[in-house]
Amino acid sequence: MRYNEKELQALSRQPAEMAAELGMRGPKKGSDEAEPVGALLLERCRVTREEPGTFSISFIEDPERKYHFECSSEEQCQEWMEALRRASYEFMRRSLIFYRNEIRKVTGKDPLEQFGISEEARFQLSGLQA
Repeated sequence: MRYNEKELQALSRQPAEMAAELGMRGPKKGSDEAEPVGALLLERCRVTREEPGTFSISFIEDPERKYHFECSSEEQCQEWMEALRRASYEFMRRSLIFYRNEIRKVTGKDPLEQFGISEEARFQLSGLQA
């Protein structure tokens, strides 16, 4: 994946919706030490309940590569899992498509048309994958 390092740094300085210290273990890379993780793109990922107070994030293309997180309480674990699911690219995309269609039903106009992106494949209902 390509990303703009300056944009990522600027994003990291913005106020967070949620913040907490969580224990984390990343996937092993042929040694006893896990490689440090700076950011995880929540695209095509699954948030899964593991043991009590823990959850993991894995990616559809590589389900064996998991990032494990340990929370201080069961309630905190549930909050993080729900927040991460809502923050995923797929969730946001599906929400955008849903509200786009609802606005079109009410107004008769495509709200994305004014931005010149209404025909992009990523904003089409037919492009949804399960």
